[in-house]
Amino acid sequence: MAQSVVVQVGQCGNQIGRCFWDLALREHAAINKKGIYDDSLKNFFRNVDTRRNGDGVDISKGKIRSLKARAVLIDMEEGVVNEILQGPLKDIFDSKQLITNVSGSGNNWSVGYKVFGSQYRDQIVEKLRQTAEHCDCLQCFFIIHSMGGGTGSGLGTFILNVLEDEFPEVYRFVTSVFPSGEDDVITSPYNSVLAMKELNEHADCVLPIENESLFDIVSRINQMVTSGKPGTTVKPESLITLNEGGIKKKLQEKPFDTMNNIVGNLLLNLTSSARFEGSLNMDLNEITMNLVPFPQLHYLVSSLTPLYTLADVNVPPRRLDQMFSDAFSKDHQLIQADPKHSLYLACALLVRGNVQISDLRRNIERLKSALHFVSWNQEGWKTSLCSVPPVGHSHSLLALANNTCIKPTFIELKKRFTRLYKKKAHLHHYLQVDGMEESCFTEAVSSLSSLIESYNELDVTKGLPIHDPLRLNIVI
Repeated sequence: MAQSVVVQVGQCGNQIGRCFWDLALREHAAINKKGIYDDSLKNFFRNVDTRRNGDGVDISKGKIRSLKARAVLIDMEEGVVNEILQGPLKDIFDSKQLITNVSGSGNNWSVGYKVFGSQYRDQIVEKLRQTAEHCDCLQCFFIIHSMGGGTGSGLGTFILNVLEDEFPEVYRFVTSVFPSGEDDVITSPYNSVLAMKELNEHADCVLPIENESLFDIVSRINQMVTSGKPGTTVKPESLITLNEGGIKKKLQEKPFDTMNNIVGNLLLNLTSSARFEGSLNMDLNEITMNLVPFPQLHYLVSSLTPLYTLADVNVPPRRLDQMFSDAFSKDHQLIQADPKHSLYLACALLVRGNVQISDLRRNIERLKSALHFVSWNQEGWKTSLCSVPPVGHSHSLLALANNTCIKPTFIELKKRFTRLYKKKAHLHHYLQVDGMEESCFTEAVSSLSSLIESYNELDVTKGLPIHDPLRLNIVI
């Protein structure tokens, strides 16, 4: 059984990380009734006997002693990390997993990447190695960060480079939160475009998330809850509203907690096959192998259905087929995109719960005629069936699409960057950092333009007739 390590960077990365670990613990607690350290727990947690030695001794099997998250927490402002260490999750982390500062990166990619990257490189490598040494078979690093700020974008992508240098054989999955158009960080287009160049070159797979989409999902959940319709109440053991310290928070009070929990659920569903049994399990390396036909085009659009499962809204269960239809609807995407009307390179369906392989095949056959796949990959489907459903529900679906619908996100980002860069606005804040030159900006926007052009080249093939590939005639 392979293990994964979560690297959460910056304020956003650590807030999402907090939600992820909270959800993961509750998911395993609901399934693991005997308190035994099993293979499913081993993926994200160590089992440590803290009674021996100062640091404790790892226990590979038997009773759960003290669970420790396979994680590294990094932030150049210590606020969020301190909150985590003072909250109900404090026991799953220790000081060897943390790197913090007090000054912050000032919403400046170059401070995060150039200044703190150089200053903390040795410490970062040491923490990563210590975490990796506790794994029997380290398969994947999950980096969680935002694109708009300084630490998440700068130090986050610096760490991506470090991971490629130090652990070249280990997959690098990145969950990147893209800023919205009304982002309050005025330099977020600079930070995002500079970070994009690093993601293009050093990530194996990127799951872009947009705050705007998450907020729209939460708004729809709120409307359901406040509609007054029978049954539309939030369940007592909600997996979407945080339950830290036993205090329930209303959905309306802290939308960011709810938004972060949606991303946490994305990661739980993504790794469900690696943690639990199923009739058709999918390894994480199969995602990159099947969904990334070209190294640079490794951005996957994700959708989760049913959304009511995530919200734990007490509505009658929707038909199974509707769940598959929703996965291809723009309302269920975690970025502002409509994959149904764009071109698919490949698509993965990761199903959890009481669903049969025949249900999967039937729905793929039903849906594929309305979807546009590239001519050379008309059967570009990858499927996974994990028998363990989300807590309290019968089934769920995570769809991952390598689809040209991501292109408008990148085009809009380039427009916002260009508006600032034309005026050279705020540029001096970046150029006063050692090692930062104006060529860094031109190279970054050139990298983004090249990515957009790659999607353009694919889009022009949409609708072209599909020819059978030439085959070698074998004479007997």
